[in-house]
Amino acid sequence: MKAILMTAKGQPDVLKYEEVKEPEISSPSQIKVKLQAAGVNPIDTKIRKNGTLYDHPLPVVLGCDGAGIIVETGSAVTKFKVGDEIWFFHGGLGQEQGNYAEYTVIDENHVSLKPKSFSALEAAASPLVLITAWGALFDRGGLQAGQTVLIHGGAGGVGHVAIQLAKLKGARVLTTVSSAEKADFAKSLGADECIIYQPNGFADEVNRLTAGKGADLVFDTVGPDVFKESILATAHFGRLITLLDPGALDLSEARLRNLLIGFELILTPLIRDLPEARHKHIEILDQCSKWINESLLKTHINHQFPLKEAAKAHDLIEEGHTSGKIVLSIED
Repeated sequence: MKAILMTAKGQPDVLKYEEVKEPEISSPSQIKVKLQAAGVNPIDTKIRKNGTLYDHPLPVVLGCDGAGIIVETGSAVTKFKVGDEIWFFHGGLGQEQGNYAEYTVIDENHVSLKPKSFSALEAAASPLVLITAWGALFDRGGLQAGQTVLIHGGAGGVGHVAIQLAKLKGARVLTTVSSAEKADFAKSLGADECIIYQPNGFADEVNRLTAGKGADLVFDTVGPDVFKESILATAHFGRLITLLDPGALDLSEARLRNLLIGFELILTPLIRDLPEARHKHIEILDQCSKWINESLLKTHINHQFPLKEAAKAHDLIEEGHTSGKIVLSIED
């Protein structure tokens, strides 16, 4: 089969389109999947630049998000059958094969039936961002109907689905974006207020929009500088959830506000082998699938590339200016 191999740590040119051995079922609970598409995420580029998360020799196949059709099942598989279309978040961290390939093998407990109204491209673009946004907003953030949430980077991969999930919960959604064009995009997804934060910051505007209270929940998808200013935009006794390491900060104001600070890292269940947490991922995908099929939730694909052009996809995502998601189309 054809696959994209990460042959070394480095720039996108270390990704090579090669012929490799097709994977085979080795456990009764596994299924073999003909991949139709693979999502491209920032974690893929970080692994490419910095190395895999496991002590496993190169080359490896990247790609945590995938969608495809089941072509073979192990003898103990009961949940799925040949021909089922599935989507999943699995592999691509340097140990188990990722999804920049024509085929993969995966345990049946790690996949979910694809939303019927989604194309394979939309499905492959979605698992990581949906699970991440859900975890940050609901599991860590405890978002409730009627609360105000500030979602940073509302036009980005995670941000644009977080806006929709928050609205489905009945929250008031404020979001930061970097341009008027991205503000229009975020509003089309349901954002109530969009703040163009460059170059003047955002905390003053958030406090103005909330009559000085601040947001009940702030979801940081950007990094240390945004996290630091977010403390000033979070309501007293509120919650501040981040996807990233905020670095060394003076948290005295956060302490005075009695903030609950939390972290959301989708990789934890895979890295630490936590079956119950991985099952939660499937529950999230199953619920999101219902909303997708009811036209209440969508994933925006900004760019798609053929599998062999994975390096171009990495170049684009590292530029940091795209809205929505980037996806690889995997053809015969």
